[in-house]
Amino acid sequence: MSKKNNSNNSPLVYSTDPNYKPPSEVHETETLLAEEQPLKIILETKQRAGKTVTVVVGFVGTEDAMEVLGRALKNHCGTGGSVKDGEIIIQGDHRQKIFQYLKGKGYKKAKL
Repeated sequence: MSKKNNSNNSPLVYSTDPNYKPPSEVHETETLLAEEQPLKIILETKQRAGKTVTVVVGFVGTEDAMEVLGRALKNHCGTGGSVKDGEIIIQGDHRQKIFQYLKGKGYKKAKL
């Protein structure tokens, strides 16, 4: 028996409420200004097969804005990485490079 490709992944099957409205999709928060972003730069090796990565956490804003910042950081460091689960992941130990870049772009609350 194959599953139907249903675009509505709501667990609700049926509602007797005539005024029912399905919950809205993902609610994206507005992106804070650069000087208000509480970013934290962390070095991690756990659950990454022994590889060292630099992780930037604490970004408050839309996924698109985080993608743009992640792309800029990858270009600045000259390495690969990804943006997922609210984290910007850069391959290798680039804490100082990222910190200096963020300070230069106006991210005053960035911490190592």
